[in-house]
Amino acid sequence: MKTFTKRGQPAVLRAEAEGLLMLAATNTIRVPRVFELHDEALVMEWLDFATPDAGFGERFGSALAALHAIAFDEPYGWLTDNFIGATPQVNTRSADWIAFWRGSRLQPMLARLRNPMLSKAVEAVIDAMPSLFTDGCTPRPSLIHGDLWSGNWGMLADGTPVIFDPCISYSDAEADLAMMELFGSPPAGFRQGYGAPPSGYEQRKKLYQLYHLLNHAVLFGGAYAQQALGCARELLS
Repeated sequence: MKTFTKRGQPAVLRAEAEGLLMLAATNTIRVPRVFELHDEALVMEWLDFATPDAGFGERFGSALAALHAIAFDEPYGWLTDNFIGATPQVNTRSADWIAFWRGSRLQPMLARLRNPMLSKAVEAVIDAMPSLFTDGCTPRPSLIHGDLWSGNWGMLADGTPVIFDPCISYSDAEADLAMMELFGSPPAGFRQGYGAPPSGYEQRKKLYQLYHLLNHAVLFGGAYAQQALGCARELLS
């Protein structure tokens, strides 16, 4: 069998392998199989991708919905910290969703920022977070991919949707949907397969996207910092 070897820092590779194994164990959506994990090498299944066909979006939506529908009797977070791209991702467990998103997502990014104007806006968003959940939404902990932009999904030749490069956690499933809409959009037909998001999603979407924009601002600065600032101001308006 043809394999793909990914090289990198041991902690990063270990977190990726753990995420792939956990996603595979749900038997809901296809991921590359993990064969071996060494100190600086992760050996995975080689996958040949095809151009998505007309039905891909609906199949992808159905598979992701099945993943998100699994009920986990777990607090938000994960057993260990992992990585969102090259940035360490904090996964301190919490039974309170707002406290988790504040303490394990926005505040760690805030500590890495070197932009006073953006930092001030993020602090204001953190203070205002409860107002984004006034519809009574209490997210059920779902296992999420965590970084589901269009570069982290694809279709096999037989039409099967695949996701890869995860940074998993038990979180609000809406966070995956929000990331899918940040740097592009879900494939055509996705909503037919996944279903309509809950009411209030459009309000919370920006909160979840802000995390990823802050990560890009930390890593790359420039336009991403301005985009993050605009997102924060939208949340405060």
